[in-house]
Amino acid sequence: MPEKWEEKHIVFYDGECGFCNFWVQWILERDKNDEFMFASLQSDFGQRFLKERDLNTNELSTLYLWKPHQYYLVKSKAVVRIANLLGGIYKISSVANLFPRIITDSIYDKISKNRMKLVSQKCFLPDQHQKKKFIEI
Repeated sequence: MPEKWEEKHIVFYDGECGFCNFWVQWILERDKNDEFMFASLQSDFGQRFLKERDLNTNELSTLYLWKPHQYYLVKSKAVVRIANLLGGIYKISSVANLFPRIITDSIYDKISKNRMKLVSQKCFLPDQHQKKKFIEI
C-alpha cells in the first residue's frame, strides 16, 4: 500500500474499461498538486471500499471519488469535484452544480452506458512515477 494514501483523494474506476483508463490518464497528466490516487473497482481495495459502504460490488460503471475519513462522491458529483481539485480552467465544471443531480447523473449514466463504444479497449501502462499513484497496481 502506498504511503500517505489516506491523505489523497482516491478515484475508483472500472479498470477494464478503455474509456475509464483514458480519463485516469487524463487526470494523472493534470494532477499538478498531487491530489489523487487511483484504484480499480475490481481490485481488492476497490471491492473493500464498495462492501464497507454496502454498495453493489458488481456495479463497475460508476466512478467514485473518496476522501478518506471525510466523504465519497458518486457519478457527476465525483466528476465535478475532480475537475475542481485539478483547478484552473477545469473549475468551470462547477456550473454543473446549478443543475439538479438527477439531470447531471442522467447525463453521466448515458455516457457510462455507452463507454465501451467510445474508446478502444487498450491497456494503460503507467510510468514509474505514475505507478506510485495507484493502489494495488
